[in-house]
Amino acid sequence: MTRVEDAAELVPPEFRASVQRFSADDGAVGGPSGADWSAQLPRRLAEVLDDWGLEPLGIGHTGWTAVVVPVRRDGQPLALKLVWPHVEARDEALVLRHWDGRGAVRLVAADPSRGALLLEQLDPSRDLRTLDVDQACEVVGGLLRQLHVPAPPGLRPLSTFAREQLSRLESTEGALPRRMLARTAGLVHELTADESCDATLVHTDLHYENVLASLPGSGRPEWLAIDPHAMAGHPGFEVQPLLRNRTDELGTGSTLRYLVRRRLEICCEAAAVDEDEALAWTYVHTAMQAGWAARDGDRDALSFNIALLKALDG
Repeated sequence: MTRVEDAAELVPPEFRASVQRFSADDGAVGGPSGADWSAQLPRRLAEVLDDWGLEPLGIGHTGWTAVVVPVRRDGQPLALKLVWPHVEARDEALVLRHWDGRGAVRLVAADPSRGALLLEQLDPSRDLRTLDVDQACEVVGGLLRQLHVPAPPGLRPLSTFAREQLSRLESTEGALPRRMLARTAGLVHELTADESCDATLVHTDLHYENVLASLPGSGRPEWLAIDPHAMAGHPGFEVQPLLRNRTDELGTGSTLRYLVRRRLEICCEAAAVDEDEALAWTYVHTAMQAGWAARDGDRDALSFNIALLKALDG
């Protein structure tokens, strides 16, 4: 039996401290606050390790809201993921099961009531930051081509999400210049009126760090997507994460515009996504990012997103 004290040592203390700040305002789904979840995490980890017959192999890797512990069962390397329950992660098990390993990490088992996912083991030391950015965009596009299948029932619809975010954006003083806000509103009304808006299963957060390499000798494709923030939506919404990461390689002015358009073009060609539709959805997605930055008081992120909107315009 795994001791709670031993399980606690598998979770970096800085992760438990950071999760404590999450609240219902951060998208909690009928579960504990971040502080309560953090306090319960060692016991929950110990229980899941025992219930699933898992042997921990080292300290967990962490993101914003989840810890992933390398484990072994019957000699097979696996990864145990425990997630703070929030709206973006609500449907992760559903969509991973739906993809069934095609383009994404394979789901082995899930216990949604405990926020536990047992996944195939990938290589956390190799993501797409190790590739040239053009090649990385092509890899993401190829994965999106596989992941874009008809959306299963029950997912959050992108149309509803986009209208909600537009309403919040319009009520956030100083988020966007008037011209950009008007263009965003027009695009949201136009794009969400199309019946295809909510037809496709979309990942929505497939940036360079959310693609990991498979293990050597596993027989799996070299690169696989992880950590979906899934919706029923439109493929064009998917490109924006490639623009808000590796930003130091984008430059400024005319160089920024050229390299932003180049990333979009490469990804769209590999994903078989219409470039004009992707450009429109990326403008909307970037405006959302600007609104979130404004509400967080992040002036640097707000300035970058406004620059990105200028690069996407016209």
